[in-house]
Amino acid sequence: MTQTIKANCSTDLSIRDKKSAFKTHSPEETQEIGVRIGSQLSPGDVVALIGDLGAGKTCLTQGIAQGVGVYQNQTVNSPSYILINEYEGKIPIYHIDLYRLERLEDIVALGLEDYLDGDGICVIEWADRMGELLPESHIRVIITVEDEFTRAVEVLPTALK
Repeated sequence: MTQTIKANCSTDLSIRDKKSAFKTHSPEETQEIGVRIGSQLSPGDVVALIGDLGAGKTCLTQGIAQGVGVYQNQTVNSPSYILINEYEGKIPIYHIDLYRLERLEDIVALGLEDYLDGDGICVIEWADRMGELLPESHIRVIITVEDEFTRAVEVLPTALK
């Protein structure tokens, strides 16, 4: 069952034990899903974001950062050109964007193990490009564009610790 999310409402979302599905109708509502995901994350968690260009992966990441407690003086934006942004807060967030990397060899060359095995939270845009490099234990978030304003968001726990 897909739930329609309204910003600031108490719709059930659990990242640890069950699949959750939502429809959002604005960037603010997509960020609200991110806040709810972020509030449940712990050091060592990996969030794998999957969706087309413009689906809202960075918008969701902005909410995750807020939910985790990233310091408010930091701007959360897409690391497409620099590949990895680091945000400080209660728990560090490593925001990784693999959009510009098409070959698995290029992803391996980034040395992501240090981030994936570190003490922070990894949020990876275009995570489907990692293939078998994606840790078995992760939270998969699939964002699908339905129309100009509507997004379908699925949150799928995958072999979490």
